[in-house]
Amino acid sequence: MLPIDSSPISRNGKILILAYDHGLEHGPIDFTDLPQTIDPQSIFDLACHEAVTALAVQKGIAEAYFPSYKDDVALLAKINGTSNLWTGEPNSSVNWSVDYAVELGASAIGFTLYGGSNHEVEMAEEFRLAQEQARSHGIPVVMWSYPRGQGINEKFNGNDTDDEVIAYASRLALELGADVAKIKYPGSEAAMRWAVKAAGPVKVVLSGGSKVDDLTFLSSVQTVMDAGGSGLAVGRNVWQRENANEMLEALGRIVHGGEPAEDAISSLT
Repeated sequence: MLPIDSSPISRNGKILILAYDHGLEHGPIDFTDLPQTIDPQSIFDLACHEAVTALAVQKGIAEAYFPSYKDDVALLAKINGTSNLWTGEPNSSVNWSVDYAVELGASAIGFTLYGGSNHEVEMAEEFRLAQEQARSHGIPVVMWSYPRGQGINEKFNGNDTDDEVIAYASRLALELGADVAKIKYPGSEAAMRWAVKAAGPVKVVLSGGSKVDDLTFLSSVQTVMDAGGSGLAVGRNVWQRENANEMLEALGRIVHGGEPAEDAISSLT
């Protein structure tokens, strides 16, 4: 493992990744409530907030916008991803190489692995190549560890946030050589503690998920931190809000400042 605490995507061991790979993964529907969010520049501007430690985007967005922000934003290159138009078993195409990501200025790479999918084996093999290339460049690897597909449907009745599924997700990140595991919220502090323990030295961060109300979201982040997690990777729960900068301020107070959600929510108006 790399010493992630000294990486540009971490601050004093804490991580707050702003994610903006949704245009590929979900399509333009995610931008309809706040039309300005379809413009990547608006998200790069948000990523300049002092609470943010990295911005995760796909290749085309990085090529077009990152050069103008390279002094203010740490680039997390999300090197695989698949459109929501795909209807087969969960899979994710590799869209750019680690070498090219580093050439563009990436401080880390991100890679999705769908444990339980019928494509898990080939995805793990692709991850091995990316992980070893990242090691050769000395940059960390963040695994979007999202068990789903036939295996989860048959063994866990499709419940991809089952306590065991989430603990398994973080363990996959450890076993396969990731430095950070991005996992879904299992619903309780006890379940999150299991996931953090299963990850060993791998940093565990919460996947922000679909937009929910302010206190529910902030409370889940606090629960992750209380359970030993290192932060979160969040998109919609920030930039789908009119008060996105204020939400980042509140998240910074929890992730970097160790404040409880009930206090941090005072940042919101």
